[in-house]
Amino acid sequence: MAKKIVVVNAGPRKGWNTDTLITEAAQGAADAGAEIERFDLFKLERYNGCISCFGCKKERFKGHCICKDGLTPVLDAIREADGLIIGSPNYLSELTASFRALYERLVFQNLTYNVQTPCCNYHPLPVLLIMTSNAPDTAYTHLLEGYRQTLSRFVGPADVFVSGDTLQVRDYSKLDWEWSLFDPEAKRRRHDEVFPQERRAAYEKGAALVQ
Repeated sequence: MAKKIVVVNAGPRKGWNTDTLITEAAQGAADAGAEIERFDLFKLERYNGCISCFGCKKERFKGHCICKDGLTPVLDAIREADGLIIGSPNYLSELTASFRALYERLVFQNLTYNVQTPCCNYHPLPVLLIMTSNAPDTAYTHLLEGYRQTLSRFVGPADVFVSGDTLQVRDYSKLDWEWSLFDPEAKRRRHDEVFPQERRAAYEKGAALVQ
């Protein structure tokens, strides 16, 4: 039976950096024989982050967020999957609010507050977290290490892939005001020379998730 990989896009921009890299990773997984189920968080019905109702701490709901909204099918699919690919751009030195909403509910449902068995996830699955950012690749190392550790502990062994210094718009010269913080030519050059390599790396990481 083919492995099932859930792919989650926590970015809003179709065809741009995050979308491109998770699509490459998903293709790598598919070419390795996996079945792909994809969710775009910005297209779902309304949802919230964790509301701290503690319903998932009741024995009969252990490991299950009891809130029913747009994230419910995503959480249900991840619970039955063999791997997870999730991508998000970096907004204001954090991942998107959509990512955080899923992250809170994905992790908290498995947190028991029990010293002997702190996690009730008995079906760990490998996770590939992809982040894109217009800052350098190393700008958010500490942030991503925190996510990697928490995902590894409560969801499954996690790997992180970063694409930094990304191209944000196709033509910086057509903006209403000058974005003087960036060098448009350097951005374009990196996008043309380095981003294709990152696409290939994301593809390979997606394929590795199935092994």
